[in-house]
Amino acid sequence: MITSAKQLLSALGKPATVAVLAAATLTIAPLAATAAPTADATAPGSPAVAPAEPGFSVQGAGDGTPAGAVQWFRNRIGSTAYQELCEKAVENAYGVTGVWASANAHWFGASPKHPGNHNPPTGAFVYWNIGQYGHVGISDGAGGFYATSVGGRIGHVTKSGGGYSYYRGYRGWTPAAVPRR
Repeated sequence: MITSAKQLLSALGKPATVAVLAAATLTIAPLAATAAPTADATAPGSPAVAPAEPGFSVQGAGDGTPAGAVQWFRNRIGSTAYQELCEKAVENAYGVTGVWASANAHWFGASPKHPGNHNPPTGAFVYWNIGQYGHVGISDGAGGFYATSVGGRIGHVTKSGGGYSYYRGYRGWTPAAVPRR
């Protein structure tokens, strides 16, 4: 006799389990999106939400905007899930994947390039000529950047923390935009 959801999903097998979870998501997600907030966001004990930076309208992380790309990285500070996948991380930050094979391919294929320039705007792609595939991150607009492989994880290097000299071989930057070939 099946007495739990876990036992039911195990008995159904992987394809059926995926179908059940997908159906549940489609049923619950619209309800969550239309649900009214249960507490005043300014009430004592409510979770604090960091305000958006001045001049930014963050619709959501990975929404195709420079602010969304920065937020995507902020949401993943400390994660090791993208180690050695810097190009995938910056593409995912802009809501896409599989555009460029590597950071080197991105640098050579994107334009316009700003070689050696240390003043990229927020959300611009910043590149280094290191390793076989290069390295890429997202500018914070203040002399620092967000990237993978910062102390072995996704991190934020500020200008005072080394800025673009954190890695050797800084190449420059290309404009903030959803990656396309």
